[in-house]
Amino acid sequence: MQWPGVQLEAVRLELADDDAGGVRARLAVGAADVPALGWHRLGLQLEGRLTRDLQRRWWLAGPLKLTGAPGAALADARLSAVVDAQANTLELDLAQGATMLHAALPLDQPSHAQFALASLPVAWLGGVFGARPGLQGQLDAQLALDAGAGTVRTAGTFDLHGLGLAWRDGHAQGIDGSGRLELEAGDGTTRLELEAGLHDGRVAQGAWGAELPPHPVQIAATARFAAGQATLALLRVSDPDALQLEGALRWDTQGRLDEMRIDRLQARLPAAYRRYGRRWLAATYGLDDLRTAGTFEAALDWRGGGLHALAVRGQGLALADVDGRLDVAGLGGALDWHRRDERPATTLAWTALRWRDFAFGPVETRWRSHAGLLALEAPAVVPFLGGDIHVQALAWRPQPEAGQPRLTATLAFTGIDLGAFSAALGWPRFPGILGGAIPALRWVGDRIDLAGGLSLHVFDGFVDVTRLALSAPFGPHPELAADLALRGLDLAAFTSVFDIGHISGRLDGDIQGLRLVDWTPVAFDAYLHADGGGQISQRALDNLTALGGGSTAGGLQRAMLRWFKHFGYRRIGLRCRLADGVCRMGGLESDADGYTILEGSGLPHLRVIGHQERVDWPTLVRRLQSAAAGGAPQVR
Repeated sequence: MQWPGVQLEAVRLELADDDAGGVRARLAVGAADVPALGWHRLGLQLEGRLTRDLQRRWWLAGPLKLTGAPGAALADARLSAVVDAQANTLELDLAQGATMLHAALPLDQPSHAQFALASLPVAWLGGVFGARPGLQGQLDAQLALDAGAGTVRTAGTFDLHGLGLAWRDGHAQGIDGSGRLELEAGDGTTRLELEAGLHDGRVAQGAWGAELPPHPVQIAATARFAAGQATLALLRVSDPDALQLEGALRWDTQGRLDEMRIDRLQARLPAAYRRYGRRWLAATYGLDDLRTAGTFEAALDWRGGGLHALAVRGQGLALADVDGRLDVAGLGGALDWHRRDERPATTLAWTALRWRDFAFGPVETRWRSHAGLLALEAPAVVPFLGGDIHVQALAWRPQPEAGQPRLTATLAFTGIDLGAFSAALGWPRFPGILGGAIPALRWVGDRIDLAGGLSLHVFDGFVDVTRLALSAPFGPHPELAADLALRGLDLAAFTSVFDIGHISGRLDGDIQGLRLVDWTPVAFDAYLHADGGGQISQRALDNLTALGGGSTAGGLQRAMLRWFKHFGYRRIGLRCRLADGVCRMGGLESDADGYTILEGSGLPHLRVIGHQERVDWPTLVRRLQSAAAGGAPQVR
């Protein structure tokens, strides 16, 4: 049996008199198809009593069971139907639990119907939208339906309660709202026109997520579902105090976002950040719980897995991470980039910027898009910790190809206060000036590599930093790698900073393979040595001995050494190879007694010997902290 949009196979109808003067009816359908609803090969069973009233209307009531429908639709329902030939009307009432469905249709045009739905489970509509998993919520609606050959059209108003559904890399959950829709389904294609006000609940797509407010967010959309693909040809969003958006999106057959075009985005902070930006910034850059202010506009074109165009303009922007990692004030201006085309030059400036404990002064920069790069038109000077960072060149590629750098730069540093710089890293304040040049900085993937190096003029000597690399710079646990060479540092000035006692002479050394995670050392191979001789105080001698868990050997008993305030030395050498939380200790030379840390000169002639070849790094740090705090060392 066939009607427009409906096909029934293996139909069996039994009619028989009953004792009350009516007719007992049994209907069984082996396979029912309603393609527009995504219903295929459903089973149907109906039992009821057919009667006729004084107005010559036929009545049928009884249990109805469908098998195989999405969401167990009408799996245990009751049907009440009335046929009024004089009024040319068929009316159906279906009930299952709290769900009520009323339908009215003319007998001479059964392809047209009016529906009233109450508490309809959204899961029952799973076939319309390609059986999306996780369908939840309830629907109330007043709808008009027209069925043609393989096509169903419906239009009307609706109310949603707790809508939820999932797709690959995305989901919606707990959404309420109301609106008007037009739906056309058939031949494997569903077209949807929607105007609605949605509130509460959450939406997520990949790293992006939204928290809908209690007041309605007005949404207008034109959507198409076909061959497993979903397309939003038009999307308008209006959240009055937070966001205005116009654009389009498309998903592939695997449910992955394939195209996103935003023609206009206007945002007011902090409301837009809290509702629509927080999750993305936290997932992408590790920036969570920001304090924000200001307004900005944006447009972008993202397709084929890559960004093709991006334009942003801001005014009075302020961003501050409550953890103190990022603080930007007075950010304003614009950036305009295109993957292929030339774009007009723009200006971007800030009044203050702080990243972790590094403070940058005000700056204004001018940018231009060319050949996929967004580059500085002229060098810029950024005030930094009493000195300047000279940005000779900088080019950013928002959409790099495989192996291409995301960012390249040429930098120079002059007059930077090393004390402020070391304090920002949580180190003791080193007096001196930091300077140097980085002829080539490259940011590829999640790693920043710096060719050239930095030269620190400190303690009347130099510390040269080479092979510098920074990974995950904006993540919660940045990782820094470098090699350091120490040349000619004045030990008297050096030891005065750490307050470990007095040592004179000049210090040289190398720290190879230094690796800091979240600015804490986790690996290095360090060898520090003073080969020119000098003087060492009693307190410095004790602290140096404690570092190696060692002892002092000489011609006098240790108690007698207390009579001397200073001692001469010929050489000092100390090595630490840190790996897996353990420091392998060494010195100038090794023998059966241990390793020599200090070789004395003159009388009394001393030799400091280290006995502990493996020291837990936390233990060594505590010894260093105790020495720097002026406490008496304890050797165990």
